[in-house]
Amino acid sequence: MKRSSSSLLVATAAALIVTACGSSNSSKPTSNAGSASKSGNTTYKVGILVDQTGPASSTNKTVVDGVKAGALYAARQGVTIKYVVGDTQTSPNAALAAAQKLVTQDHVDAVVAESALAFAAAPYLTARGVPVVGAGQDGPEWTTAKNMFSVFGALNNTKVSTTVGNFFKMVGVTNLASIGYGISPISSEAAQQSAQSAKHVGIKIGYLNANLALGTTNVGPAVLAMKDANIDGFTASVDSNTAFAAITALRQQGVDLKASALATGYGGDLLTAGPGAQKAAQGVYFYLGFEPVEMQTAATKQFVDDLEATGVKGSPTYAEYNGYTSVGLLVRALKSANSTDKSQIIHTLSGIHDWNGLGLFGAHTVNLSDRTTLVSGVDNCIWFTKLVGNEFQVVKGAAPVCGTVIPGVTVKPAS
Repeated sequence: MKRSSSSLLVATAAALIVTACGSSNSSKPTSNAGSASKSGNTTYKVGILVDQTGPASSTNKTVVDGVKAGALYAARQGVTIKYVVGDTQTSPNAALAAAQKLVTQDHVDAVVAESALAFAAAPYLTARGVPVVGAGQDGPEWTTAKNMFSVFGALNNTKVSTTVGNFFKMVGVTNLASIGYGISPISSEAAQQSAQSAKHVGIKIGYLNANLALGTTNVGPAVLAMKDANIDGFTASVDSNTAFAAITALRQQGVDLKASALATGYGGDLLTAGPGAQKAAQGVYFYLGFEPVEMQTAATKQFVDDLEATGVKGSPTYAEYNGYTSVGLLVRALKSANSTDKSQIIHTLSGIHDWNGLGLFGAHTVNLSDRTTLVSGVDNCIWFTKLVGNEFQVVKGAAPVCGTVIPGVTVKPAS
């Protein structure tokens, strides 16, 4: 689990790596952005719209490391990626301002979005015709805006699949608690969706709270309500800080949990969750929309190698997966379109029907034009790991767990 970052790059990667966001010219327009260089390579400038500070930063800020690693993949494909960071500060107003700066001052060719508040900037980016790729984790714009493409598919969290319920039934949970954030539509809807999924397979829903404050660790009242409801399972569509605070408090209250499963916290995210996070995470299940690196597939090994080449070691974070695959998706579109024109890139992205997440979806693929049938990720599949000691262990029979959309079952839209 040890993880470190270094400003040093291996010699062979140094010539290929992106221009870092902290460099002297990273925020200035470049003459060759979105163009073909004399060597025949394509240079492409992306803006990273990210919760670099504020409550949601604990989960999202490491996306920059993923973009750096993705730039190495891009270089092998003949594409040079430059980037500039726009910090949302975990604020709707700041998210919009950051997006405006990326477009009007930094003149980016595309945006990689890793933010709980990307919905605040989405109408502007759509109106300006900017290609957006990234993690569809905040609101319904990923299903409605034709310029936006989630790397794990456009998830419909008002629909319900059996995936989460299948997992909790497999591990013996009979009474589930589910929590989410009220300000984030997808977080709120995902909490409701998990509850309905579990209910469909015969699990009682003892507690549901889809309206917690973003980033809160004040979970005492919720924990007492869960205890009174005699829950034996817990799931959270929230940041690591909130989730671990709840699990720690549940244990202190003597609640015997057969299983806790979290949407965040896998891998390096534990190190950003504050003191005691690893202790709190013992025995906890973590779900992921990609193959965990512990599976040691060719795709996960390449991902780890590219991260290490940029100075990042240890288990990757959720955001690093998203940043890495976002660049990979842009590269595929660039090479297929044979153009850096924004409208052509959007058109090409919408025509990709077999996106495999650089191999990190295993045998599964996403149709990027499918904005109606996905609920729980690619083919409605989730990969599960469990933290035991210092290691994440792949859960037997749950790599992945897949499900189907339940006809006629929906949750109330949070947006």
